[in-house]
Amino acid sequence: MSEHSSESATEGGESLLDGEEVGGGLTNHLLIAMPSLIDPNFAQTVALVCEHTDRGALGIVLNKPLPMRLSDVLTQMKLEPSTEHIAAQPVLRGGPVHTDRGFVLHRPGGQWDHTHKVSETIQVTTSRDVLAAMARGEGPTDAFIALGYAGWESGQLEREMRENAWTSIPVDARVVFELPYEERWIGAWRLLGIDVDRLSLVAGHA
Repeated sequence: MSEHSSESATEGGESLLDGEEVGGGLTNHLLIAMPSLIDPNFAQTVALVCEHTDRGALGIVLNKPLPMRLSDVLTQMKLEPSTEHIAAQPVLRGGPVHTDRGFVLHRPGGQWDHTHKVSETIQVTTSRDVLAAMARGEGPTDAFIALGYAGWESGQLEREMRENAWTSIPVDARVVFELPYEERWIGAWRLLGIDVDRLSLVAGHA
């Protein structure tokens, strides 16, 4: 997996990557790691492809909580969570690239400085205002933060798909927002009608 970031995958801006959409692109798809994928960054992961262009792809891993809480992120930004429930929300490891950069995945709602629309049901916001609203308990519905992202250079994701590192399905928002983190990898396989334990001798736990 590439840990190189596209120069345009910066904070801010409504696009996460510069480039033209490619035919049959994987934007708004879930990437599901095959059981044979053993890279420690991506083994037994499911990732949301936020953007896929001729420049490459950017995704957020959805099922790897970090040993930290939202309060840790808010404190770094000099924000104070208004309740213990808000403070205790988990933070995900979105991928190995720019692990100090935050991406808030959320359902549509609110006006934020820098929001990328992945689909009609999923948006990604990278600006501080959404975290300030979350700290006050006024953020968008079903919002969570991931630090870092997964980046693929031009043609790399397509090559990894051909090499059977990943399979993909169109996004089901239930996997992104409703399933517990530890069930998302297995849950994504179930959307394909597959019991992942039958694919591998390794029991599937994210």
